[in-house]
Amino acid sequence: MNPLKAALSWLAFPIYAWQGIGVRLRTPRMLPPQGRVRHRIDGAEPAVRLLVIGDSSVAGVGIADTSYGLPSQLARLVALRHERAVVWRAAGFNSATAGQVRDFVVPNLADEHWTHIVIAVGTNDAKNFHGVRRFKREFGGLLYALRAKWPEALIVWSPVVDMRRMPALPPALGHILEIRASLINHMGTQLCEERGVVPATRLPIDDPDAGFSDDGFHASADGYRAWAEHLLAYMQEGRQVERPGRLVA
Repeated sequence: MNPLKAALSWLAFPIYAWQGIGVRLRTPRMLPPQGRVRHRIDGAEPAVRLLVIGDSSVAGVGIADTSYGLPSQLARLVALRHERAVVWRAAGFNSATAGQVRDFVVPNLADEHWTHIVIAVGTNDAKNFHGVRRFKREFGGLLYALRAKWPEALIVWSPVVDMRRMPALPPALGHILEIRASLINHMGTQLCEERGVVPATRLPIDDPDAGFSDDGFHASADGYRAWAEHLLAYMQEGRQVERPGRLVA
């Protein structure tokens, strides 16, 4: 089924190219917001140390201040749920693919200790029509890099959302990109299961009008809040926190 889906999406490539150009021309390019990319929420020790890494969704594109972004909102929910201090760090960049995060983000992160890592990547790989073999190589390498650098961390990957629900995309383009996203998600889930990473389920999009920003592609503050609430459940199983000199689950 996957080879057939891939072939169908390539047959529809002219539609993708034509409608994609139109979307790019009429969609404003949004810049990352102002605000912190790293912060500490006070609470009981030992602290949960949360790294969120990936593309523009991690950077908070679509909102005015990082306080309403995925990393900060997830950190606040974790602090409330587990009644602990949380140290969080966001490392996300516009248009980043799995290979770019692997090659340019992970090697340049300081060698700090993180107990929890959330990966939000794959949307640009699907949007850029990266093949499954390429995604396997680049996303698989990203997982290896993270696991090698932080072997004790609980790592969670958030898959690509349903592209048909994005207001910026015309129906035909949304369906074509959804085929690409489903291929990416299938391979990503398989790689996570093989390499000790937890694949989250897809974020359900119940209300696209509220969940997306003005560009119809990136999340709004409400959308990032819903995303953080969705990922909160994955912060519990095998949860690890820092104690002086050791980690406990």
